[in-house]
Amino acid sequence: HVQLVESGGGSVQAGGSLRLSCAASGYTLSSYCMAWFRQAPGKEREGVAAIDSGGATSYANSVKGQFTVSKDGAKNTLYLQMNSLKPEDTAVYYCAADRRWPCPRSNFDYWGLGTQVTVS
Repeated sequence: HVQLVESGGGSVQAGGSLRLSCAASGYTLSSYCMAWFRQAPGKEREGVAAIDSGGATSYANSVKGQFTVSKDGAKNTLYLQMNSLKPEDTAVYYCAADRRWPCPRSNFDYWGLGTQVTVS
């Protein structure tokens, strides 16, 4: 049974940093495409960053140079380091996993319940 649990969200002032974590269970994280999505109030969910089974990363243009996605195979955990946060980064952030390669843009197999990030 695949399960993804996000943590690390919270409230932060503009310019601050947060690191989100996504603990995976029921499968080996390193063999899946893993991604972070976010959904702001009144907006559609959007892809933020992804890391494939080989470790290649990709980012939305809006967060390039600001966010860094990484994974720790030993801990079966995905991370999102978010720096220089802006009010427009306020959203619920979701972790997602998919067995396909290359990483798809949407319709991931598994999703976490999300963690709120608020930047003021």
